[in-house]
Amino acid sequence: MTNFIPIFPLAIVVYPGEELNLHIFEPRYKQLINDCKEGKKPFGIPAVIGDKISELGTLVELVEISEIYDNGEMDIKTRGLEVFNILEVIKEIPDKLYEGAIVNYPADSGIGNSRLMQTVVAAIKQLHGILKIEKKYNKPAEELRSYDLAHHAGLSLKEEYELLGLFHELQRQEYLKQHLLKVLPVAAEMETLKKRIKLNGHFKNLTGFNL
Repeated sequence: MTNFIPIFPLAIVVYPGEELNLHIFEPRYKQLINDCKEGKKPFGIPAVIGDKISELGTLVELVEISEIYDNGEMDIKTRGLEVFNILEVIKEIPDKLYEGAIVNYPADSGIGNSRLMQTVVAAIKQLHGILKIEKKYNKPAEELRSYDLAHHAGLSLKEEYELLGLFHELQRQEYLKQHLLKVLPVAAEMETLKKRIKLNGHFKNLTGFNL
């Protein structure tokens, strides 16, 4: 399916199912949000990487406008729907301050491997343990998908975007697994290094070496 959507480019990657809160202050995006509210229509958030609008983004729905300030700024809640691919950016829309795009929606296979997902979840818990981070999810472990975990695996913006471009759940699970296999040893070594630095200058209770 191909259609036109208003777009709100941001230097973030949004995933389907993700809940995203935004503070809207620019006139063009205040207009966009008001139009989407009145028309009950979604809008797109394409990722901005390297000061360029990327081809991929996520369609989001406006869940609610939480607060409107005296100057027209607003706090909103949104939810990711599905990934889109930009075919053409429309820079000028009659009577509108914001831009739009002609997009299509790549087919996605949501079928993954439960054992592989368990491995990914365990690795993320291990990473969070090393970093002393406590994270709770809004879903039971058996219902978690790669999109639910991606922001918590220590991916860079570029890597999050690469994950967005994978249209099979199994591929996304494997991507996260391989990433975690690389970062876990680094994180563990950094934690060991922190402990060594903290010990420097302190009295040490060490057993002497017998010649």
